[in-house]
Amino acid sequence: MTAPTRAHFRQFIRETVRWGDMDALGHVNNARFFTYDESGRIAYFEPWKELDPGFWDAHGLILAHIGCDFLAQLRYPAQLDIGTRIARLGKSSLHTESAMFEGERAVAVVRGVVVWFDYRAQRPLPLPPRLREWIRAREALAPEE
Repeated sequence: MTAPTRAHFRQFIRETVRWGDMDALGHVNNARFFTYDESGRIAYFEPWKELDPGFWDAHGLILAHIGCDFLAQLRYPAQLDIGTRIARLGKSSLHTESAMFEGERAVAVVRGVVVWFDYRAQRPLPLPPRLREWIRAREALAPEE
């Protein structure tokens, strides 16, 4: 697998690695990368709430799958830049990709699948056309469709 570069992303957030993020081996515990991904994913979709008042209340996203490729060890202290993008648009799902960079070095890539979901009816919904357009306009690389 070729690691993504910063040029693959337009959406970034910065996270400070905390002392408590490390494990007994002295590097950041693998589970923390899923938390970093979650922070990036939430930040990616925060602006959508202004366009869709029902987002996070009546409908929104649920996580269906997640996995991580660990590329390099990360140690405290560190600053991470987390790039988040939508790699693929499905009928009711979005394939996400978050790359964690320490400087220019990619240390991990988290890939997930989130589903557009009706929280009240407890069932998937098709992605709204307006959301598809919004995502396409935000991406450095066009999502697969």
